[in-house]
Parts: sequence; structure tokens; C-alpha cells
Amino acid sequence: MSQKIGFVGLGNMGGPMAGNLAAAGYEVKVFDLVNDAMLGVEGVEPQSSAVQAASDVDVFISMLPAGRHVAGLYLDGGVLDAVSGDTLLIDCSTIDPETARMVASAAGERGVNMLDAPVSGGIAGAVGGTLTFIVGGREEVLEQARPVLEVMGANIFHAGENSAGQVAKICNNMLLAVLMAGTSEALALGVANGLDPAVLSEVMKQSSGGNWALNVYNPYPGVMEGSAAGRDYEGGFLVDLMVKDLGLAMDTAQHSASSVPMGSLAHDLYRLHRENLDAGSLDFSSIQWFYKPELRS
Repeated sequence: MSQKIGFVGLGNMGGPMAGNLAAAGYEVKVFDLVNDAMLGVEGVEPQSSAVQAASDVDVFISMLPAGRHVAGLYLDGGVLDAVSGDTLLIDCSTIDPETARMVASAAGERGVNMLDAPVSGGIAGAVGGTLTFIVGGREEVLEQARPVLEVMGANIFHAGENSAGQVAKICNNMLLAVLMAGTSEALALGVANGLDPAVLSEVMKQSSGGNWALNVYNPYPGVMEGSAAGRDYEGGFLVDLMVKDLGLAMDTAQHSASSVPMGSLAHDLYRLHRENLDAGSLDFSSIQWFYKPELRS
């Protein structure tokens, strides 16, 4: 591979993503505020700063926790000044659309192409290189980025112009929260009235209540092998992250004067779940405990 890639943000998602790029033969320069995070990724070249990671690369990728970190990296941290006009910028963070538009506009003013490309698929998808990328930006720029994205993901969707990837990701995760909360509620109701949760799950899967949370990621313990419910909801997509994404959905709805009563209720439920059961570091399917706290061991 002749392309050089800079990568900043080597957390649970970014680390495996950068590792997959290095394993595919790319020269990958990385930076993270946690030194051990850089040392834990095989085949990459640790740098002393984000600016160093962004210098003299063909593609620069960021994977950061929130919009303020993205704005700080590109606008205040000197990355936009460090990259050349030929460098393609890809922000894979899940952030508010307003920040995504602002940073992409600042990049454009410098003649630099940028995509917002938040991901779906969790840690397992990052490790396995099977993530879904939801991309905002010009289509021709996405085509330039596609070979790099294909190393890290199995599905790539073009959602529209800059920030469209963030809006689509926010909408998806809001719906996911609503479905998981509703599925958990229905299962709890059935069990409270004498039904076997596995039997009820099969009935609903084959009926009009079927949905991803029920069919693929059943939240009730003992029903589905391999689900987070079978390991006391350890790992997976954390409640803290779901609360964050639902907060983004509420902010986005406010900016567009959109009505989101189900999303708002899901936001409240997940915040209560986190506070009442100290569930922030558990998988989001642990919302089942909110309805059946006696399940908690």
C-alpha cells in the first residue's frame, strides 16, 4: 500500500479500526492521549501529537467521544493547518450534526475534503472489520475514501451531504432505543403474567412485533445464546453511549422543531435506568432490568 493514514482516537472502536488498516498493509501513524492505547495496537506508528499524526498523510481519520473533541482537534488542535490540500479527512465519531457541518465547512475553506462517517456495529464489528459506515459528504469524495473504509467495514451508505451521516446515525440509534425499551417492556409484561420469555419471543418474532432487538439481540436472560443478556449485560453498546446518542437526537430535534415523543421517552427511560441501577457501563439491552429489577443477580 502506498497510502499513509493518520489516525487519532484509539479507544474500544478506534484501536481495532487502526489495527485493521495496518494489517491490510497501510502505513498508519496514530495518536491518543493514552500512551498505552497506542502501544496496544499492532503494526502502527505512535506519534507524539495529533498534528504529527496528521502531517504527511493521504488520509486522516478521527474517532473521538463528542463534538467538542472533534472541534478541538480540527479547529483548535491545529490539524486543519497541518494537513495538505490532498489529505482526505474522515471523522468517524458520533457527534452533533452542527459541529460536523462547522468542521467540514472550515476544512472546505482550506480546500480540504472531509467526510463524516459515524459507524454502527459495535466493538465486535470494529475488531472483525465488519462495521457499517454512514457517510455524509460529496459522493466523489466518498469514492476516494471507499478502499480505506472497506478495510474497516462491510457496509457503506452515502446518506447525503456533510452532516447527513450524523443525522442518519442519530435517527437509527433513537429508533434502536425505542425498540429495545419496547421489547423489554413486552417481555416483562408476558413473564409477569405467566409466559415463558423464550416462547413469547418466538411468538412475537413470527408476528407483527418482530424487530431487530427481539430477533437478533434479545434482552431477556436465557433466551438467546450469545446476547449480552447471557453475560449479565457486560460489554457491548454501553448505556452511557445510548444516553449520549439519545441526547444528540433530542438536540437535533430541537434544532429542526421536530416532534420526537417516543425518542424523548426512551431518553428519559435510559437516564433513569442508568441512575437507578448504576447501569452506565452495561450493555444497553440491560434496560430489561428497569422493567424486571429482580433479574439482577
